[in-house]
Amino acid sequence: QVQLAESGGGLVQSGDSLRLSCAASGRTFGRSSVGWFRQAPGKEREFVAGMRWQNGGTYYGDAVKGRFTISRDNTKNMVYLEMTSLKTEDTAVYYCGATIDHLRLSQPRTYSYWGQGTQVTVSP
Repeated sequence: QVQLAESGGGLVQSGDSLRLSCAASGRTFGRSSVGWFRQAPGKEREFVAGMRWQNGGTYYGDAVKGRFTISRDNTKNMVYLEMTSLKTEDTAVYYCGATIDHLRLSQPRTYSYWGQGTQVTVSP
């Protein structure tokens, strides 16, 4: 079992930066790959970023590539999403996920564990 809790969301202006945090607990977290997804009203859950457990390889959705960075601190059981040059279209609820299936990290169904989400709103 893995428990996840996101924080750090809020209201920002276009062009601002924001860092989301995901606090994790559970015996298998240390062997889990992690990912960030987002979901806007009326839309499907969208892949934002992922990090593979074995080699720390990182992957990004096309919409955020070059602007967002995923990182992980295994000593603190924390996952982060650094977001820069935010746009209004980045507005969504952001979710942290964890999985021991280390393939297909861009697919929501890969993840067994999810946090409750944190709202990010970007104003013009």
